[in-house]
Amino acid sequence: MTSTQQEKARALRELHRPGEPLVLANVWDAAGARLVAAAGARAVATASASVSWTLGSADGEAADRDEVLAQTALVVRSVGLPVTADLESGFGATAAEVGATVEALLATGAVGVNLEDAGRPAAEAAERIAAARAAASAAGVDLFVNGRTDVFLHGIGDPAGRLDDAVARLRAYVEAGADGVFVPGVADPETIAALVAAVPAPLNVLAGPGSPSVPELAKLGVARVSLGPGLAKAAYAAVRRAAEEVYGAGTYGALDGGLTYQELNALGAGRAG
Repeated sequence: MTSTQQEKARALRELHRPGEPLVLANVWDAAGARLVAAAGARAVATASASVSWTLGSADGEAADRDEVLAQTALVVRSVGLPVTADLESGFGATAAEVGATVEALLATGAVGVNLEDAGRPAAEAAERIAAARAAASAAGVDLFVNGRTDVFLHGIGDPAGRLDDAVARLRAYVEAGADGVFVPGVADPETIAALVAAVPAPLNVLAGPGSPSVPELAKLGVARVSLGPGLAKAAYAAVRRAAEEVYGAGTYGALDGGLTYQELNALGAGRAG
């Protein structure tokens, strides 16, 4: 641990304010991290899907853990902002292995982590969060642990009981040491407001087309708004459009509006961390 890492950890924690959400346009590489930072980000986050795709793997812990951590370290070095990493469910079959993953994450300089329950029983998922918390405490880093449930995202269980299930899970994760909670798959204001009221921790939601705006989410008491793999999906769509055009019509119109060589080259002029 360095004093700089601890300062970043403190800063990330302080940025989670209900009603004044931390907005995270999730990235997967150094250039993206610097573009997001230049746009006004107060912290930088990776998205597991985006990192996996750039490594040539599918999302869902199909990527190599060490390659994911190396990519995370690249992002950390590229900006001077706090970085939080999405590590799916922790790249480990056991809670102890999750703790080892978090220990390795802290060595990259990251100060936050997302851990999802991935359909596991709540008690098992809570044990994994507790292991992450213990690893951070042992390293002396005030890591921000964001406990995620996929109940809504994957439509788990009876729809009528889904909110109660999510709340019970999230409370268990907070009890186990999570600092914040993440519920992707919810966009209706009523459910979001109910989650804010029922769980004693900053709420993170996943946003995209059709979601309430950031100001609307702020009014609901949301503390963190993530774009997840949204930027990567848009970027790779641009790649596909341009490639299909040049290999089809043989024209280049899809390249209009791209960043200039000079703009992108300037992003690599120096390392921030």
